[in-house]
Amino acid sequence: MFDANKQAVDAIWFSQLKSKDGSIVHTGDNRTGDGDGDDEVINVDLSRVPANVVSLVFTVNSFTGQTFETVENAFCRIVNANNNSEVARYNLSAQGGHTAMVMAKVYRHNNEWKMHAIGETASGRTFHDLMPAITPHA
Repeated sequence: MFDANKQAVDAIWFSQLKSKDGSIVHTGDNRTGDGDGDDEVINVDLSRVPANVVSLVFTVNSFTGQTFETVENAFCRIVNANNNSEVARYNLSAQGGHTAMVMAKVYRHNNEWKMHAIGETASGRTFHDLMPAITPHA
């Protein structure tokens, strides 16, 4: 969560599953890959995101350091919960030996929320490691 000065306001990740204001909730880290669909989900209630937050940057990473090319059927996607439509999808397994991806940015523009797909590969085990790759997109 970033303000207008590209300063991080909050971060939601496996060690903090909920934003301080409650507008974003991460369902938790799936370390086994078990499941037949979306193994980890981040739910965002855009109507509750504080006014000082102008952008949200979504990333996915492998905490263990395993590259996504070695993970079968690794993908990430953004879904509009209002109509269950897929807005963006990335095949992580097909993009080489990286441990992370800066997926997309959701940002305020003229009092509306917009989405910009990014799809930039990166390396890092936590969002702290990825901040140099994330911040330019804030």
